[in-house]
Amino acid sequence: MNDFTSSALERIRPEVRATHAYVVHDATGYLKMDAMENPFGLPPALQAALGRRLGALELNRYPGTRQNDLKAALAAHAGAPEGSALILGNGSDELIGLVQLACAQPGAVVLAPVPGFVMYAMCAQQHGLQFVGVELDGEFQLREQAMLAAIARHRPAITFLAYPNNPTATLWDEAVVQTIVDAAAAVGGIVVMDEAYQPFASRSWITRMRDEPARSGHVLLMRTLSKFGLAGVRLGYMIGPAALVHEVDKLRPPYNVSVLNCEAALFALEHAELFAAQAAELRAARTELLTLLRAMPGVQKVWDSQANMVLLRVADAARTFEGMKARKVLVKNVSTMHSSLANCLRLTVGSSAENTQMLAALQASL
Repeated sequence: MNDFTSSALERIRPEVRATHAYVVHDATGYLKMDAMENPFGLPPALQAALGRRLGALELNRYPGTRQNDLKAALAAHAGAPEGSALILGNGSDELIGLVQLACAQPGAVVLAPVPGFVMYAMCAQQHGLQFVGVELDGEFQLREQAMLAAIARHRPAITFLAYPNNPTATLWDEAVVQTIVDAAAAVGGIVVMDEAYQPFASRSWITRMRDEPARSGHVLLMRTLSKFGLAGVRLGYMIGPAALVHEVDKLRPPYNVSVLNCEAALFALEHAELFAAQAAELRAARTELLTLLRAMPGVQKVWDSQANMVLLRVADAARTFEGMKARKVLVKNVSTMHSSLANCLRLTVGSSAENTQMLAALQASL
């Protein structure tokens, strides 16, 4: 590194230089069970139909009003509350960043339960915001009084609530969540309800937003099509009061969603029944997977799941992870994320064949 480069690096904010880039490792040749992807592709006939549709697009033109059609389709699909607005993101990760950027005033705080989705803290650090994590209890449930005390003390600009949570797959008690949502309102804060895993959960917060719109005037609900079955399309969306969404939308790059992504998402929504059937199959596979894991010698604990992942504890997560990797199965070793996750692994719920292969690798590696 020469002197000019060293000097130029000093222009980059220290909080950026202190972070690590999000690295996606090459999974070629492995059964990839570490990223909660939908294992099912489109049937051949729909692949061909989608290919024809994408091939007819005007790729020489910038994205245009077709995005309005997608926003309307997503609002209808989600059952968006009357009077709400919707913003599109290049995945929900971009939306997490945009909300935080909109609130990045000096001294602003982002608050979330931990362990939780890593991007909440990572984005806060990147934007110069203070991140406050409130620890979950031993069963990864919300500690209501601790959350209320943290909100009262720090008066967060944004409180993130993953519903269900990642990596614990927990869908928290609805009444406790409502108490926290109300507490955030009392300090003038925004609540972002992150429903990335909504297709696998038994309930959605959007019902509360429709039933009590005045009580939800500070709530933004975020979803993604990644768990719907389109992880490669990178399409997230956020629903909330029009006044709030309008402010966040000012920060959105004007062409953040490509014409290809937009059309693929519209196509998928036209065939929503196919993806709903896939989610139902994965929920059934999850039930079977939980039963088999709980009966497996060497698995110390398995937590209930409301997502397409399962969290479990073993005697030695690092050794088990490496053993599974040697057998060409990738899972997520989350034991280094937080002390409460000691010796924990997170497994994706896949197809029946994938789950069988993953369980065999796990059993051989314990």
